[in-house]
Amino acid sequence: MGELCFNTSMTGYQEITTDPSYAGQIITFTFPHIGNVGINMQDIETVKPSVRGVVLREDITSPANWRAAGHLEDWLDRNGLVGLSGVDTRALTIRIRDGGAPNAVICHSKGDIDVDALIKQARAWPGLEGMDLAKEVTCAESYEWRENVWKWFPERKAAHMRAPNNLRHHVVAVDYGAKQNILRCLVNAGCRVTVVPATITVDELLGLKPDGVFLSNGPGDPAATGIYAVPTIKAVLEKKIPLFGICLGHQILALALGGKTTKMPRGHRGANHPVKDLQTGKVEITSQNHGFCVLPESLPSTAEVTHVSLFDGSNEGLRLKDSPVFSVQYHPEASPGPHDSHYLFKRFVDMIEAHKSARKAA
Repeated sequence: MGELCFNTSMTGYQEITTDPSYAGQIITFTFPHIGNVGINMQDIETVKPSVRGVVLREDITSPANWRAAGHLEDWLDRNGLVGLSGVDTRALTIRIRDGGAPNAVICHSKGDIDVDALIKQARAWPGLEGMDLAKEVTCAESYEWRENVWKWFPERKAAHMRAPNNLRHHVVAVDYGAKQNILRCLVNAGCRVTVVPATITVDELLGLKPDGVFLSNGPGDPAATGIYAVPTIKAVLEKKIPLFGICLGHQILALALGGKTTKMPRGHRGANHPVKDLQTGKVEITSQNHGFCVLPESLPSTAEVTHVSLFDGSNEGLRLKDSPVFSVQYHPEASPGPHDSHYLFKRFVDMIEAHKSARKAA
């Protein structure tokens, strides 16, 4: 049982189904053929999937890719994920597009199914608004992340992901449901990454002496997560420590600044979303997965909108005018462009280096 949403991506189904941001949701894929890439251990975003189910048009296709190490259906079965195929996903997507994301139930049974009872369960489910799911997907304790971005060796069908030795900056990543490739991108940018639970206290975070703080993506209502996250972020802002947020991290940063968020009727989920950088005029093709958004009119005068969606004009980024702080709503670690948004990790590191130089000069 969960909120039914659609994703328009033509590929990346393994990354999607292992994205912790899908906690509490059932995904219907608009692309009819799912499974041809197969499954491997490099493309997962978290070890334990949080999505509640999948809905497909066709039966899962057999893998036909040199990197495949298994069949998608076998992988879903091993992870206890229920799914439906043979569904008219085009009609279902139109239903969600026009009427908003409904509550849904997928039931598997060898006996009779009480449809009326399932409908009552779906209607009684409270929905994602007001729901804090970050606590369900965050890490149990802090740990060091050392894995780099992939460097492929086709002849060995293997990936080299060892971290470089010259990690110059210590970044504390607050895990609200972090995707692993975000952490890899931080390492690739020269950061030694310490991942900490979503409920970390101000004293615990500052005690790690971070050069920068990263706020990760994650599921649920940002206002619910913000109850315990906002005080910590406010303390980081007061110290003027460089800060970078993605997705839920972007939304919680806005709340810490005094802004507001709202539930979207259908959300943004796909790998073809055009976003305009208002500072450069460039358009990035982005990967997105969010059902809440920041209300730009609620932001304080010290904040500036930096990116907007060219689909619906909704907010996609902000920065502070007087502090080394910025965030985006979309996922720059993903590669739909393929590398349109990777510059944001360099921007974060440049801010850290400038902050270090300023402190040293002082």
